[in-house]
Amino acid sequence: MNTRISTRRRVGAALLALGLGLPPLHAATPEAPPAARFDLLERPAASSPRANTALLLAITRAGDRLVAVGERGTVLLSDDNGARWRQADAVPVSVALTNVHFADAQHGWAVGHGGVVLHSADGGKTWARQLDGRQAAQRVLEAAQAAATGDAAGARRLADAQRLVDDGPDKPLLDVHFVDAQRGFVVGAYGLALATEDGGRSWHSIMDRIGDPRGRHLYAIARQGARLLVVGEQGAMFASEDGGASFAPLASPYNGTFFGALLAGDGAVVFGLRGNLFHQPAPGATWSKVNTGRGESVIAGTRLADGALVLVDEAGRLLRSSDGGARFEEQPASAGPRFTALAEGADKTLVMASVRGPLRLAPIDSSTEGK
Repeated sequence: MNTRISTRRRVGAALLALGLGLPPLHAATPEAPPAARFDLLERPAASSPRANTALLLAITRAGDRLVAVGERGTVLLSDDNGARWRQADAVPVSVALTNVHFADAQHGWAVGHGGVVLHSADGGKTWARQLDGRQAAQRVLEAAQAAATGDAAGARRLADAQRLVDDGPDKPLLDVHFVDAQRGFVVGAYGLALATEDGGRSWHSIMDRIGDPRGRHLYAIARQGARLLVVGEQGAMFASEDGGASFAPLASPYNGTFFGALLAGDGAVVFGLRGNLFHQPAPGATWSKVNTGRGESVIAGTRLADGALVLVDEAGRLLRSSDGGARFEEQPASAGPRFTALAEGADKTLVMASVRGPLRLAPIDSSTEGK
């Protein structure tokens, strides 16, 4: 099989394992011509009366507002902690949006298929495109050319970067995190990793900082203070203790895919396929496996305002920890569609993204934990 097609299908399989229900690329099939994929980068998201039931892939807070993103460029906003939702006024693309993050109440970024990065300066009401997969590939190629050493390893990096350019805009980005309104990071399939120091007006490759010659797919970024943790497929784990200026690979306790990570105090939690969940009490300490009780993949998590960590698995179970991730207790959850992400509303309510739109849950009662 063509290596490029095979790689795309592996990205799709991983996304499907996350419960996203979408192929890795915004085309109907991996073999769709580049022109069809390019069209969705130029086509604004349509307004739809059914947007509130769209497949959503991520949700976050922008001040007191909730912002959720998903299929076909859908962006939903709620100003009453998830009780009511409306579509954003303007989204310039129709590709699936896979993640979203706000540095403050006004400035936010969303990423998705086609290597797209969108920016909002008005709390999510309107969005503008800052980057796409063609431009991202060009930044990778420029970095490889600048760092060319003339040896076999350098030639391989140049060849890999050129292939990204030749592939066109077909590069899913899977997570985004901004430290403030100027400094941010995006990661995605094929080991893509870029950074900006000017609010996204310009981007540069940081794949050399992460230094993964295998080009594993990177699914998530977690940050606390100057510490960053990037995780992905096949046990990929990279940590930075200097705000992203440099990264070091971590010895992984698991060789399968990690879908996410959370940082709490000095500790960290990573989670992924088949219920695999690990806790590290401090940087450099041994990772310990945490029992989730079952084998469903853990697909998303968030840190609550009270410091507790909450995870959700593909069966819809909520798992809560009040000790930084050393132990998790199953919490009652509303039966409903498959969850894909979660966020805490300003009123402490958990609001879920799902395959059928947003869903507001009752607040978790911490007084029942462990009973």
